Amino acid sequence: MIRLAQAGDEPAIEAFLARHAETSMFLRSNLLNLGLGQGASPRSTDFWLVEGAGLEGVVGYSKAGFVMCQMPNATFEAWQAIAQVLNGRDVGGIMGTSEQVALGKRGLGIDAGLYSTDREEPLYRLSLDQLIFPEITGKLRAADDVDLDLLINWIIDYDKTAFGLELTEDVRNRAVETAKVHIGSDIHRILETDGTPVAKTAFNASLPDMVQIGGVYTPPELRSKGYARQAVALHLLEAKTNGVETAILFASGPPACRAYEAIGFTKIGSYQLSLLTEPQTIGGSL
Repeated sequence: MIRLAQAGDEPAIEAFLARHAETSMFLRSNLLNLGLGQGASPRSTDFWLVEGAGLEGVVGYSKAGFVMCQMPNATFEAWQAIAQVLNGRDVGGIMGTSEQVALGKRGLGIDAGLYSTDREEPLYRLSLDQLIFPEITGKLRAADDVDLDLLINWIIDYDKTAFGLELTEDVRNRAVETAKVHIGSDIHRILETDGTPVAKTAFNASLPDMVQIGGVYTPPELRSKGYARQAVALHLLEAKTNGVETAILFASGPPACRAYEAIGFTKIGSYQLSLLTEPQTIGGSL
C-alpha cells in the first residue's frame, strides 16, 4: 500500500530512515527541519510511505520537484504505484542509491529523459573523532552581504561544472536566491586567506548528530592549494563542538576524493544524482 504520510508518522519514518542513515540524509534532514508536507521552502517535502507488514520504503517529493528515495526492497510495481500518486506532478530529478534510482526512473517513466547530470558518485563517511587536520592557512567565517556578488558567480560556476547546467536566466535566478540563503546562514561558510575569499563549503543536510557536506567550491585559479580540505575540516570542527559526531558526503571526482580522504573520509558505497535537463511531468510524454 502507498499512502501520504500524516502527522504522527514522523517517529516511524525517522526510525526507518535511520536504519539507512548514510543514504537518507536529504529525507531525514527535510523531515526534521521542515516537517511533513510542502510549505514555503523549496526543500519542504511530501513523504509517501510504502507499507506491507510494516514500513518498507519512503519516497519524498520536494516542492522544488525532486524525488528522494529510500526503497531498499522495492519492486518495479511499487515504483509504478508511486508514479500513480505523483501523476501530473513535474519532476526535476531523482536521487538515492544507484540501484534504487535506476528502478525508480523506470517506474516513474522518466528513464528516457535527457539528463544534465546522471552519475553514480562515491559515498564517504567520517566519524569526527577521526578528523585529520590539514595545514591551516585560512580562516573560516560566515558569509555576509558584501559576499553576495562573489557567491552568485561561484554558485553559477559550481552548477555549470558539477551539474552540467547551461547559464540560463533561470539558472542565474536560482543562483541569486541560493546566494541570498548563504548570507548569515548557520550551515554555509567561506574560507578566506589574508582577507580574500578562496573557497566555500556547506552542509546540504543536517541532523543533531550527523551532517552531509555539499556545495564545496574553490575558484579554478585557486585550486590544488588545499583550500577545500581546509574549509571542510574547519567547518566539521565547528560542527563537532556543537555535538555532531558523523559526516557524510558524495564526491564529484578524483580530486575531490583525494581531498576528502586526506582529512579522514572513508568510502562506504555510492550515491546517485540524476537531474533532468527540463522537468518532466509524471504520466506525461517525453
